Amino acid sequence: MKNHTLVVLTLFVAVAQAPARSQQITFAGQPAEVLSNDKLDLAVTTLGATLASIVLSDDPTKLNPLWDPVRIAHEQGREVAFNGSAGHFVCVDGFGPASPDERAAGMPMHGEAHVTKFETSRVEEPSGSAVTFTAKLPIVQEFFTRTYHIVNGENVVYVDSQLENLMGFDRPVNWGEHATIMAPFLQPNVTTIFLSGTRSQNRDYRPAAGQNQQAAGGGAGGTQRRLVPGQDFTWPMAPGLDGKLVNLSSPPEDAHFLDHATTLLDPTRDLEWVAALNTSRRLVYGYVFRRQDYPWVQHWGNYPNTAQLVRGMEFATQPYDVSRRDTMTLRSMFETAVYRWLPAKSKIESHFLLYYARVPERFSRVDEVLLENGQLVIEDHATNERVVLAASRGLPGNP
Repeated sequence: MKNHTLVVLTLFVAVAQAPARSQQITFAGQPAEVLSNDKLDLAVTTLGATLASIVLSDDPTKLNPLWDPVRIAHEQGREVAFNGSAGHFVCVDGFGPASPDERAAGMPMHGEAHVTKFETSRVEEPSGSAVTFTAKLPIVQEFFTRTYHIVNGENVVYVDSQLENLMGFDRPVNWGEHATIMAPFLQPNVTTIFLSGTRSQNRDYRPAAGQNQQAAGGGAGGTQRRLVPGQDFTWPMAPGLDGKLVNLSSPPEDAHFLDHATTLLDPTRDLEWVAALNTSRRLVYGYVFRRQDYPWVQHWGNYPNTAQLVRGMEFATQPYDVSRRDTMTLRSMFETAVYRWLPAKSKIESHFLLYYARVPERFSRVDEVLLENGQLVIEDHATNERVVLAASRGLPGNP
């Protein structure tokens, strides 16, 4: 019998730790709250409660894996203002374009939250630190609250959210977490996306009657579609327009494409996950979340060139970022609902955690992510290696 060596990288709470702390800074011209411990430094803007940056505290390069459109514009010789659509931003209540009537009423794409100024409150505790963001969404008449927690000695960030219906009637809710990574963390043949699901579909981007290609999600900036519209497939090999299969788990070397697809996460699991592994820098960035909150992951690959690769790992209540009307018309896909109910004068919650950490040199893929007994375990079955991170807070409903 062949023997395998199990290598475990354990990142637990050390005896001597820098305490978690929070402070206020400016990020891309916007006020932001910084949460830090001895492992991570993250910046969350008060506009949109957007997670704009996360870096390892001891990384001399301060590599932020998250999407930074302000930096992209600067590299192109343009200047743009930070508008909340960056990094990881929340799309609630709305994930996708507004209808013409909604736009006339002032509703932006992806809902109001990401363009709303939030009030903040900070809590410093012996074990960690937290910042809570609160705002009323005036068009949909909802109140949104999001809290970011970090714990001393942990590479994990815990995100707890609550959406309150201020109206006296039940309503379907569209809620997406627009988690987005970019180059240089995202690289062809180096960075790979892994997730807890296989049943997938290419987005049907063909325009409906009276709709132009851009309105249907067409490419911009010279990017081209390469996936067969509306075709089911098994993740990660999607049918391409050239008759070949396209591996959606990694960005293309010949970068001039725009991809859209979705994956239904494993219906047998209580906790789902999505992760991005960079084997060159030996870094992993990922999420664990409750399936009852987010059963879908939308894959948005915006690949205009190799220097500006952008990849969405967008976990959501619905398979695609489409209008509220389109979501309600679809109702379900793959025998799974595509929206969530928010009862009258009531509140619903969502909970997820994210992590950013180093992996061993031989770590080559992510086959499983488990959250149990105060630990987050990331497994590579090919090399029989594991990364074990302290995750003392866990997630509600998970032991």
